[in-house]
Amino acid sequence: MSDLPDRRLNAYRNDLAEERLRGTVKATQYVAGSPGLICVPVVQMRARPDLECGTDNELLLGETVRVLDTDGGWAWVKADFDGYVGYIPDYAVSPVIRSLTHIVTAPRTFVYSGPDLKFPTVQALSMGNRIAVVDERETRGTRYFLMEGGQAIIANHCAEAGKPLSGDYVDIAERFLETPYLWGGRSGFGIDCSGLVQLSMMMAGRTAPRDTDMQASGLGTPIGREELRRGDLVFWKGHVAIMEDEKTLLHANGHTMNVSHEGLEEAIKRIGWLYQQPTAYRRP
Repeated sequence: MSDLPDRRLNAYRNDLAEERLRGTVKATQYVAGSPGLICVPVVQMRARPDLECGTDNELLLGETVRVLDTDGGWAWVKADFDGYVGYIPDYAVSPVIRSLTHIVTAPRTFVYSGPDLKFPTVQALSMGNRIAVVDERETRGTRYFLMEGGQAIIANHCAEAGKPLSGDYVDIAERFLETPYLWGGRSGFGIDCSGLVQLSMMMAGRTAPRDTDMQASGLGTPIGREELRRGDLVFWKGHVAIMEDEKTLLHANGHTMNVSHEGLEEAIKRIGWLYQQPTAYRRP
């Protein structure tokens, strides 16, 4: 087993590493990185600067990162929210850090060319996207937030940044029902099992690691199966599900290829042939 730090959370290559790893890993150069802001609704993050490389994670509009290197159309970044490291296309990150006033709370919504639902749409946004609101308008009883340039978004699809959407993160996770399953996904357009946990908790004002193994080892405290209640987590090797109540769970899964309900006993039996029995039960 390698003694090197986890590359998902530590930025290092032979030629370059983040400054905090000086003395821990060998590199030709160490950098603190420069601030960056994700400027597209959703961008896939990869372990290598290669479009053939699978997706490890996704970053959302308005999230901040440290840009460690740019080369060949790629930016090597570390997310400020959870410390995840990877490569994204360089057009997806801006060096301009701006004040973002609101966050999208609907699983998916649209940006219109102006404050009217009959106007053309110019962009689709996901829950967790952060925007700058500069004004408000009402058209035929519907309230809109206006952004720079005059584009508009439905006001009740947003909330003030920094204000939890709900005190119950399971309530937020349930809003993603039937959202397509996407490996590495972390948005209302497609989401994986650990992404559902992390994004739902983030919208509830809580933090969670990104990947299943990180959540299983460091999120909350271990409990027994007989203690399971709403909000607890059930882990298998490579999978996590959220308990809706003592008998039913919610998870993004590759069986139905979406976010779905399933009975706990049925899930344990179905998943067992491939991943054996659950490896952990935790209360976050």
